[in-house]
Amino acid sequence: MSKFQIFRSSVNNYYYFRFMASNGEQILSSEAYATKQGCVNGVASVKANAPYDSTYIRVDNPSNYRFNMKANNNEIIARSSEGYTTSYNREHAITLVKRDAPSANVVDLT
Repeated sequence: MSKFQIFRSSVNNYYYFRFMASNGEQILSSEAYATKQGCVNGVASVKANAPYDSTYIRVDNPSNYRFNMKANNNEIIARSSEGYTTSYNREHAITLVKRDAPSANVVDLT
């Protein structure tokens, strides 16, 4: 089952979330949050905006296809955790986020 994980970095003490697919692959990485509540709000924003294609900003570079997710205020709230070798693979990852993120469990690792 897909899930969000909230964690705190031991390097900079900021909070982050990641979205993990049901196969354990990390799909999304968040921006840094100074507070845990800000991070929780970021997860809620991804869940709310995930189904809408206009949320996704596709970035095309040769052999490195990525995507970012933006909130309603047009701020980037998450980025694809990896670059994909084809646009097809990137679109598959976006489809997984659209389908699974809205109902994914949140695991607090802090």
